[in-house]
Amino acid sequence: MTAGQRGGNAAPGDAVLLIKGKGGFGNRILAAATGLVLAELTGRRPVIDWRDGIFLPPGINLYPLLFDAPLPCDAKRFDKATDVVPAIWSGRLGDTAGTLIDSAFPGRHSSPFVYRALSLDLARPDHPAQAAVFWSYLPKLARLRKRMSRHPRFAGRSLDDIVTELLHEHFTPNMRVRREIAGLFAGRVRPIIGVHIRHTDLKVPLAPFERALAALRLRMPEADIFLATDSAQVQAHMLARFDGVFVIDKAVADGDAGLHRPDHRDADTAFADPLREAENALIDMWGLARCDWLVHASRSTFSTLAAAIGGIPRDRQIDIDRHNPLVQAKRWFQAHA
Repeated sequence: MTAGQRGGNAAPGDAVLLIKGKGGFGNRILAAATGLVLAELTGRRPVIDWRDGIFLPPGINLYPLLFDAPLPCDAKRFDKATDVVPAIWSGRLGDTAGTLIDSAFPGRHSSPFVYRALSLDLARPDHPAQAAVFWSYLPKLARLRKRMSRHPRFAGRSLDDIVTELLHEHFTPNMRVRREIAGLFAGRVRPIIGVHIRHTDLKVPLAPFERALAALRLRMPEADIFLATDSAQVQAHMLARFDGVFVIDKAVADGDAGLHRPDHRDADTAFADPLREAENALIDMWGLARCDWLVHASRSTFSTLAAAIGGIPRDRQIDIDRHNPLVQAKRWFQAHA
């Protein structure tokens, strides 16, 4: 087997872990944190490969366009590699997780276990193949906890602390995003209440958010409210319902389709620049992270990621799902599946 067959023009011994993406930013960033830990545990060089068509057309790696990436983003070098684990990716590393699911596991996009067929085995991750792949909808650090406890970087640390460190290390938004966030919060008096309401492809009821915000406003009547939502209807309702609400200028959906879906591209002038809208999603996320309080539903990884980025203490988070046994059981199962 030639070096070209094994891994493009990679040097011998250059073992890599391609971290694929699928789903929205919350899912893929939190899952990438697992991939970064996995790469360190197995001595592989991580390569974040977001060429799956979120916001931008398939084939364009969104990661280095959005973040001041400290990682090499040379995923194309390995597209024809055949020395790959799992073997389903052999010669197909230019494909996406979604493409492989369509061809090999049709109808299983929502399966909590399909990632196991497309990812390095977390129970036995050491493998001699030059290229390995990790992908998941959600973080899987709970499945690596035992091995992490023996690693000098991770031993004795909480998973929350590890994730926050990795986010700061590998996910620094680009200059435009940082500049917009700085301007958004400049001169605002603290405290600021952040609220995230997802109401398109994942609908969260509004009433609990309104009750939580009304209660916080009784305690902090002068506090501004930073609203991040994907719904035009929710944005209009909350702007009318509460004073002191501020939002960013971005595209919002009129229907039930998530904004990162391809059918929103060029749908109107508001979404004519998909990269800008991807940046706007990060402005919302990192804006929530800058708030003193966060009202959210933990069923959405967008908001839980914002809390991790900002290190928002749990006693300053109002999670409307905190007493929902179905949501909590689902989150536990997803982390350990």
